[in-house]
Amino acid sequence: MPHDLHAVLERSFGHATFRAGQEQVIQSLLAGRSALALFPTGAGKSLCYQLPGLLLDGLTIVISPLIALMKDQVESLQSRGIAAARLDSSLSPAEAAGVYDGIRSGTLKLLYIAPERLMSEQFVARLARARVAMMAVDEAHCISEWGHNFRPEYLRLAHVAKDLGISPVLALTATATPAVAADIRRAFGIAEADHVQNSFLRPNLAYRVTPCADRDRLRLLTSRLQEQQGPAIVYVTLQKTAEDVASHLRKNGLEALAYHAGLPDEQRHDAQDAFMGGRVDTIVATIAFGMGIDKADIRGVYHYNLPKTLENYAQETGRAGRDGQHSVCELLACADDRIVLDNFTYGDTPTPQALRQLLEELLSPAAAQHESPTKRQHKLQPKRQPGEFDISLYELAQATDIRPLVIETVLTHLELAGVLRPLGSFYATYQFRLLRPESAVLAGHTPERQAFLQRLLHCGKRGTKWTTLDPDDAAAELAEPRDRIVKALGWLADSGGLELRPSGSRQRYRLNSGAGHDGSERHDLDELTRSMQKLFAVREARDLERLQGVLDFAGDRGCLTRRLLQYFGEVVGPQAGDAADVRCGGCTSCDDAEPASAKAGGGVPREIPASNVPAITAEQTAAIESLIAEGRASLSTPRQLARFLGGLTSPATTRERLGRHAAFGLLARVPFANLLAQAESLVG
Repeated sequence: MPHDLHAVLERSFGHATFRAGQEQVIQSLLAGRSALALFPTGAGKSLCYQLPGLLLDGLTIVISPLIALMKDQVESLQSRGIAAARLDSSLSPAEAAGVYDGIRSGTLKLLYIAPERLMSEQFVARLARARVAMMAVDEAHCISEWGHNFRPEYLRLAHVAKDLGISPVLALTATATPAVAADIRRAFGIAEADHVQNSFLRPNLAYRVTPCADRDRLRLLTSRLQEQQGPAIVYVTLQKTAEDVASHLRKNGLEALAYHAGLPDEQRHDAQDAFMGGRVDTIVATIAFGMGIDKADIRGVYHYNLPKTLENYAQETGRAGRDGQHSVCELLACADDRIVLDNFTYGDTPTPQALRQLLEELLSPAAAQHESPTKRQHKLQPKRQPGEFDISLYELAQATDIRPLVIETVLTHLELAGVLRPLGSFYATYQFRLLRPESAVLAGHTPERQAFLQRLLHCGKRGTKWTTLDPDDAAAELAEPRDRIVKALGWLADSGGLELRPSGSRQRYRLNSGAGHDGSERHDLDELTRSMQKLFAVREARDLERLQGVLDFAGDRGCLTRRLLQYFGEVVGPQAGDAADVRCGGCTSCDDAEPASAKAGGGVPREIPASNVPAITAEQTAAIESLIAEGRASLSTPRQLARFLGGLTSPATTRERLGRHAAFGLLARVPFANLLAQAESLVG
């Protein structure tokens, strides 16, 4: 039976009309076809799944990477009488039990979760028993390696959707180039006809680029904010910069607060609430701030530091002027920022030795059995069937000195290459405590089930309040399948019988034929190591190229709006109709008193100031030699040493608590290539 979408729109969401593209996306989903909504920030992506989520028969799963976004949207939906909920680490056991009850009973219409939750064996089992009508994937560009924010767990979303038979799927993003959009469509089986893309043209945004030496930025920013009327966001790269800039602004009479991931949760939430509520006009933030922020009257977005990519820039500036009123987006362009941003990129590239060690840990059973530097035994032995094993990202990071996100990238590529098959995630340990007397927990069950549950509740190591249980040990002790142990614990928690705390997340994999553990021919570790080295070299070059793209944008004397539109694949030319000759008239380039040929991009690029690269002094060299003489395992290769001197942490240096070492960040303002050359000359 056809739905009156406009009636539902007005009755449930209070809107008289759809925004551009929304109705087309919704019609595709209601017809059972997956869709891609590529809308600029603030264009109304969330309605594209919220409205069909109301109308479809079953539960809509919404994948979102940010708790703050989930919280805001769930509260907004609930205020409209819509059955929505979220599952995240901030919920109490009782709150989580209520959500699970809504899933089981079918009363819940929209459920917001982080992508990592779909790696939980318990949660996936719950979804398999529920009626799931649709999946919506926010920030879907994270699925693509060509994107600016690749997250390996996003690649698995498509596999989970297929395994559970979830269709349709809605992919949503505000920042996707044509190559990224093609990746998204391919992963979720979206037809080109169901790729709906709105124009990125925002006539009310004035893009400004102000070339600025590092020493002048603070003064210039202060002046701009003192002149401005209305709320503003200032984006910086480092947490310390956020604190320093906010402090300086307050000393100069401006109400400003810092926001970054290093702040305590309460302080971070208070800062966001103060800004959203209008009690503070300026928030100075790292990129941790802004996702899902729906504040319509932001009059200025200032980039104190260079953004990492044009995708980041478009997303962050897109938070200005959502009410359609004139707003300024100003980039204080200083090429000095490139050193810090380049170093972040270099810091994520693992050494060849670390890559080889990681692959040996994963693919060679003999290597898998040795003790790691953390003095823990890796659980890489075959489980259940030949070729199956499980890993802890944390333990592997400690053993190899590779960041967990980088390890996930390696695992994902081994999956794509057919070497590994993911079998889901599970917890190695559970803690539980009874919330009711044991007799009450067991009441109402059959004698056989009562006997099983009673034996289960007496397994494990009893503490004063909590019992710690290893499901594998319990399965062996009770002669029951592990799955039955885990499901029983989950059921008891859902029914309010006990509080459950899982820990020790592990991921299970199967090595495919030719991969080893069962004695068959193994993959060539040398070849795999070379392949992974090449992969990370390409990624490193691509990230550096994106940063160069930001500098090229800042130096472009052509219309900045036009350049952004072209970057995101929007046709700009005679065949583009209204956008045939985009010239915003309000950006720095259009305002400059330059000849027409320069404004068209034919002039000399705008000069972006850069300080001279500091030379490494004899005193600093002596400090490095002294550091090397300490003989630390975490600094044994030139690349490890270069990262440390540049102020970049790693799992090994974190384990050794070297963040307060006098040499940490000693050469943070020196380009990584210079650091690496110096390290190579000193490490024997």
